[in-house]
Amino acid sequence: MRIRSALTALVVVLAGLLVGAGSSTAAGTTTGSAYCGITWGSAEKSAGALSDAPLVDVRTGRHDCYDRVVFEFAGPVDGYAVGYGETWTEGEGLPLSPYTAGGALLRVSLRAPAYDDAHQGTVPYAVGEHVANLLRYPTLRDVVFGGSFEGYSTFAVGVRARLPFRTFVLAGPGGHSRVVLDVAHQW
Repeated sequence: MRIRSALTALVVVLAGLLVGAGSSTAAGTTTGSAYCGITWGSAEKSAGALSDAPLVDVRTGRHDCYDRVVFEFAGPVDGYAVGYGETWTEGEGLPLSPYTAGGALLRVSLRAPAYDDAHQGTVPYAVGEHVANLLRYPTLRDVVFGGSFEGYSTFAVGVRARLPFRTFVLAGPGGHSRVVLDVAHQW
């Protein structure tokens, strides 16, 4: 009877070791699936070319796994560069970090102007102005307009921490296009 109990205990211990070995890496840390299936990373992302379609709207949204900023243009736009780091105002070169809430700062450079052919502004924001109310957003903390100069428009997007993000372009509605920035709630 004692031998049977000892063997049963040994089998239980070995089974526990095998299950534990299957869920850890060689370094002994537990592996897990990506948060919400997100595998975006936090490295800089850029694409596209310069466009003359003006920026006409900036809006934000909350989703289950990420927060979103949408930049809408009155025409086809596919150019952007987004990465973590200091953001400067267009034309003046003043840093926006002292005026942007958040633990980390995403520098958003859109390869399109925020003015029309007559050089009239197409968005109601002044340089340094906060663009959105982000109360109750899990990740986004601030969106600040950095200006538009020589066909480029800049925004500082303050986020809770340096988190994974993705950027992509959507066509529509109508002849418009949108550059979308999603920032994950966690790693």
